[in-house]
Amino acid sequence: MSIPRTSTSAYSRLASSAHVRTTLLSRSRLQSSVAGSTPPSPTPTPPSKWRGFLQILGRVTLVTVVGGTPLTIPFVLPALLCVPFLSQPYSRAPRSFEWRQNDLMGLMTPITSAGTFYYITHKERHPGTQLPFDPSKKTLVVLGSGWGATSLLKGLDTEDYNTIVISPKNFFLFTPLLPSVAVATRYITRHKARQVSVIEAEATSVDPVNKTVTFTDTSPLQPLSPTNTLKYDYLVYAVGAETQTFGIPGVKEHACFMKEVGDAEEMQRRFLDCVETAAFPGTSEEEKKRLLHMVVVGGGPTGIELTGELHDFLEEDLKNWYPELHPYMRLTLVEALPSVLPMFSKELIQYTERTFKESRIEIMTGTMVKGVTPSSVLLKPKDTPEEEVDCGLVVWAAGNTLRKLTRDLMGKVGEQVNKRGLVIDDHLRMLGAPSIFAIGDCTSTSYAPTAQVASQQGAYLARMLKLIAKRDALENKLEQLTTAHAEGEATDEATTEAGGIKRKIERIKLKPFHYSHQGSLAYIGSDKAIADLPIFGREWASGGVATFLFWRSAYLSTLFSLRNRALVAGDWMRVKFFGR
Repeated sequence: MSIPRTSTSAYSRLASSAHVRTTLLSRSRLQSSVAGSTPPSPTPTPPSKWRGFLQILGRVTLVTVVGGTPLTIPFVLPALLCVPFLSQPYSRAPRSFEWRQNDLMGLMTPITSAGTFYYITHKERHPGTQLPFDPSKKTLVVLGSGWGATSLLKGLDTEDYNTIVISPKNFFLFTPLLPSVAVATRYITRHKARQVSVIEAEATSVDPVNKTVTFTDTSPLQPLSPTNTLKYDYLVYAVGAETQTFGIPGVKEHACFMKEVGDAEEMQRRFLDCVETAAFPGTSEEEKKRLLHMVVVGGGPTGIELTGELHDFLEEDLKNWYPELHPYMRLTLVEALPSVLPMFSKELIQYTERTFKESRIEIMTGTMVKGVTPSSVLLKPKDTPEEEVDCGLVVWAAGNTLRKLTRDLMGKVGEQVNKRGLVIDDHLRMLGAPSIFAIGDCTSTSYAPTAQVASQQGAYLARMLKLIAKRDALENKLEQLTTAHAEGEATDEATTEAGGIKRKIERIKLKPFHYSHQGSLAYIGSDKAIADLPIFGREWASGGVATFLFWRSAYLSTLFSLRNRALVAGDWMRVKFFGR
């Protein structure tokens, strides 16, 4: 077989070049050895900054993904795409790389991170089989799917109980990021060892004497028997609270609330209706001013964060899409107390007020709402007469009150005399009904009705129920041995075993609940947040853009699944790049 001439010439040139390089190298070594000097060491290649960056990024990503705080998840894919091209510069020969051991190590770190990320997400989507209900186990009924109930379900060992969840919604609403974040309750229950039954229904009655719960399906598509009754051994009462209107006329009829997903969707719809109506041809100047005036009632974290989000929406999006309407846009925050955010330090309150003033947001403190109409709100400032303020939308975020179910339950138990909520002991047991545990906003305690308190109560109760299940199992076994002894069937070994069981029962001690305050966070708009954090025994106050990044990372780590962390982080990036 003949070799083409062009190939032969190229091969000859390549061989000749290699021969020349070998000869020159040999002569150089010979001259160095004759001169008695050592050959100069090659100049080390400076490390690539991109390679170091990608190595650090990959390691941090791996740690945060496994640890539950995926701050770098949105950057994993770009890192994987860039590693082959940025880990080492191009060599002089076209389409070739100088692969070294460090390059392979720099490449393996992001690949390992991506593999770990894929493994966790695959495991979350395919939880596997669960144990069926065990007739020998006691029945634990959980009413509600809020912070307390979800925290309980996350830490509960379902092998100890036949667990049933009853809630009007089959998802957990992450209220700090309302209205865009909801984690399915079935996701949490599906990842438990034993099957957890989730019933989408509303509890209508609780009988603490007969230990029964009556619930009704309130969905549009109802079964043939929409009402049912269920017996329980232990009941976790975590139904939360509803919005307090203080009996002010027109609030229920004309104001928007910020409690559930439906409330947020309704507020968004009415807000956009006001904008589109103001943009309609022929709308007068006065009508535009009224329609684009938004009033938020409530100076707590919910009202402050909602006002900040509305401001960002107006300034970052509507200002670009409706530039002719921007001069008419106006935000007002109304609070009955002397200042907003009373749970924060004075410095952060002043910082929030300054930020709102710079953002042209009017704050009316010491002002009470006397009524709400379809086109205005009636306000009563301190030491001044009432005034009617025209507005297009009123959002109500002022306080909570007990649900009817809770008030009915309190009326059935004589020890429940506090009208603020269910009275509980140090172990979260409802006074007068020791088989009922109450957590969250439906209780009357010395703690603030916050998600942080409810979450810690749920985690504590999960640990206590584990000990209670262990104690119940020992008591059941002791009862069997006692019955056998009474019937004359007990042996010396059984008597010894009974004594050991009694000692084990005595050693089971239920510690009281203690709340540990982890700090307070609030978003105030313009990519700024405030934080009061207890660090090393003292309160640290912080505010600004850096605190805003901490606020986001803290809420990301609080989400219950890696899937939702990735989705929320992706949504934040999408909004930042492309708008709402």
